[in-house]
Amino acid sequence: MSLLIFLAILVGIGFFFIGLYNGLVTGRNAYRNAFAQIDVQLTRRYDLIPNLVETAKGYMNHERETLEAVIQARNSAVSGLSAAKSNPGDAEAMQQLAGADNALTQSLGRLFALSEAYPDLKANQNMMQLSEELTSTENKVAFSRQAYNDAVMGYNNRREQFPGSIVANLFGFQPAESLKIESEAKREVPKVSFSEG
Repeated sequence: MSLLIFLAILVGIGFFFIGLYNGLVTGRNAYRNAFAQIDVQLTRRYDLIPNLVETAKGYMNHERETLEAVIQARNSAVSGLSAAKSNPGDAEAMQQLAGADNALTQSLGRLFALSEAYPDLKANQNMMQLSEELTSTENKVAFSRQAYNDAVMGYNNRREQFPGSIVANLFGFQPAESLKIESEAKREVPKVSFSEG
């Protein structure tokens, strides 16, 4: 009788650890799937940029450096996305993607700031449509990034909490890195002045 109880306890412990292992696998698959959504949106964003630059080229002949900087930043971001796609959650890949995407966002900001000096470009229907699609895609990227970061946090919590940490260490579940694509300008509090100048 005591042997049966002992075997039942062992089986119960075995199922418990199997459940922990399966939970870690589920968490890892969830953040990888969430990253796939980021991949879709960033790819769409990167595909829009050459069309935007081509449209701007016709109006901004004297801004060649800016246009080339946008294309170079876009190409770096595509490389960063490719590296991150091959290993979602890897800290180095996520930092490379975040840095490249931040550089792209900054160069796009310069392009849009310069486009203000070209009223015909601002009024161009193709440019307006591309800008609107880019803005819409940026919103989708932000939403996808939040879903990915939430999945990473859930996975990392499972990985670090006891007794899941034992299973994670035994089977080599590595920590996952969240994706922080945010410019410093977005973090700054806008300065509001009500004084008359």
